[in-house]
Amino acid sequence: MRTGAATVGLALLLVAPAGGRPELHEAGDRDPAGAAGTIRGRIELPAIVASNDRRPDIGALGMPPPHDVPDRRRSVVYLDPAPRPAFDTGDEPHARMDQRNESFVPHVLAIVAGTTVDFLNNDKTYHNVFSLSKAKSFDLGRYAAGHSKPVRFDEPGIVRVFCEIHSHMSAFILVFAHRYFALTDTDGRYRLDNVPPGTYTVKVWNEQVKGDPPRRTVTMPEGGGDVDADFTLR
Repeated sequence: MRTGAATVGLALLLVAPAGGRPELHEAGDRDPAGAAGTIRGRIELPAIVASNDRRPDIGALGMPPPHDVPDRRRSVVYLDPAPRPAFDTGDEPHARMDQRNESFVPHVLAIVAGTTVDFLNNDKTYHNVFSLSKAKSFDLGRYAAGHSKPVRFDEPGIVRVFCEIHSHMSAFILVFAHRYFALTDTDGRYRLDNVPPGTYTVKVWNEQVKGDPPRRTVTMPEGGGDVDADFTLR
């Protein structure tokens, strides 16, 4: 699956385990039997590529108002494939992507399939959010400050989001069929909690990475514990 300069293989299974929805624990909770563990690490990124300059309009030639620079340090770390108990077909809570100071906030959003994202306009100007991505194509039309429009994402994949009015605005929504994914913090660190014993492939998505996503094979031992998996992206 390729989007621009980035490629990532997201798990595409949408089948819940036999017998109904699995019981999943919140991040940070340990498995009652003590069998699950945590995969953790740090993602080291290459130098950040400068963002696109805004397109000047006639009324602001020579002095375009400043806009926020997207945070391209964020990566998404995930298991592919994920453990069987990770799949859940239940209703998902709403997520939110703001439009603020002519930027999408957050610049990268990771969600489970079935999640509805609210696109709230917190700017003083009109926006027109749209996507032509295969996983989800939509066009919300123009709407003013203080208004919000929802989009439900049912299919796993990568959705590139733009504003029809402001060419420098863009964002990514990664939609997964499972819950074993994590967004890195400002230091590039991540945690994947409640991982059952077994051998897994850990992959990393970042918009600056070209080609196939970096990956590592890790083994969670019986009885759980912490397993370190660091990456240096080129």
